[in-house]
Amino acid sequence: MNRVVASAPQLAGLHPYDPKYLPANAYLSANENPSDVDPDIRAQVDEAVHGIALNRYPDPLANDLRDLIAEANGLDRDWVLMGNGGDELLFDTALAWGGPGRTFLNLPPTFSVYEANARLTNTPVIDIPRLPDTFAIDEPRVLQAVSDPANNITFTIVTSPNNPTGLRARQEFILQLLDATDALVMVDEAYFEFSRETMRPYLEQHENLVILRTFSKAFSLAGVRIGYILAHPSVIREYCKVRQPYSVDAVSQAIACVVFRNRNAFEPAIQQIISERERLLAELRATPGIEPFPSDSNWVLFRMPDADEAWRHLYDRGILVRDFSSAALLEGTLRVTVGTSEQNDAFLSALRDFVLDKERGGSYGRAE
Repeated sequence: MNRVVASAPQLAGLHPYDPKYLPANAYLSANENPSDVDPDIRAQVDEAVHGIALNRYPDPLANDLRDLIAEANGLDRDWVLMGNGGDELLFDTALAWGGPGRTFLNLPPTFSVYEANARLTNTPVIDIPRLPDTFAIDEPRVLQAVSDPANNITFTIVTSPNNPTGLRARQEFILQLLDATDALVMVDEAYFEFSRETMRPYLEQHENLVILRTFSKAFSLAGVRIGYILAHPSVIREYCKVRQPYSVDAVSQAIACVVFRNRNAFEPAIQQIISERERLLAELRATPGIEPFPSDSNWVLFRMPDADEAWRHLYDRGILVRDFSSAALLEGTLRVTVGTSEQNDAFLSALRDFVLDKERGGSYGRAE
């Protein structure tokens, strides 16, 4: 045959996730930690990796790492499950709690992978958009939706802080949501180290609560792909039914164990990111025409005229930020990750140049 049968029908209209990673001098687009792992910790990593038998399969559940995380959270390992980044665990959520006749409640604008996973598992989606002026969750509508049995909502994801808009969800609302439904409520805490707020204190009281975390951001391991969930053992058992075997490789397990044992060493860099975030917010508020949105994370979303032109202006100067200017519910916005002080200075200077050029009626971005 010179052709292949059509792929599954639910793939029609879906587009692969595109992080829009382009070559740049300052990578301020992907919410990564601007600092790599400290050389002393890297030396420990090298030693740990050197001792791995590469011809053997890894521990399928990464139990050494589970034990470290469980102990730090006052739990047993049965409350912890590792994944190949948070992304694997997000897809496993849709596999285990989605499907035809079951409904995912989505709160856009938010991480687009949530909805994509629902579509891939043939799960109907109910969208309740965030409030347009603040991107806060429309709490009354959400509580009403989960209380209506006709919706058959089986899972929802509350991102806190929300990506890409920046605000954390109110804990009081999440608790109301947990009490209002038996649907699985995943709280995506990928950036909780920057918000300084977690739902961990409420985990034991709510079997329908799942907390998702990652090593990619605060712990500078975006290239290693390690994520985990905290959940009741009954929920973890369901996840184990759908997860891929050996999904977390031995090298990643070894690296993550070293980093987690040294997690306190990352705290100064986290505090520096929080400080720089506040500086970015203040500087953007002081720039004419720029509307930054409050952020509890390691980035700032901002709206401005000619945002698409501004993105090009920044990229031409070696600064890569994330362009959401044509995305639904995010029109006219860009998102800048908090970088080093020097990177943030370069970003602010280039952005001000663009704004000043526009104010002076310059020709940048105009058709000749």
